[in-house]
Amino acid sequence: MSTDPDTFDTRTAPDHCADFETETRDHRPDIALRSVVVEYEDRPDRRTVYPAGVSEMERMSSWLTADDDAFVDLEATR
Repeated sequence: MSTDPDTFDTRTAPDHCADFETETRDHRPDIALRSVVVEYEDRPDRRTVYPAGVSEMERMSSWLTADDDAFVDLEATR
């Protein structure tokens, strides 16, 4: 999500867990992810995925944003 006033949009759905199952690799623990979708009228909706339970400072350096239709429901693909 952008904090730029020209692109920031307050029509945001509530956070919801992205229920991803991943294999634990090496000594690193699994990381729970959360996501939020910002809906736009004149361009594609955008989804931001970030780790749950981290500080705002950590979140600023560990997020990914893309058009919402770039994400797929893993359960639907099985």
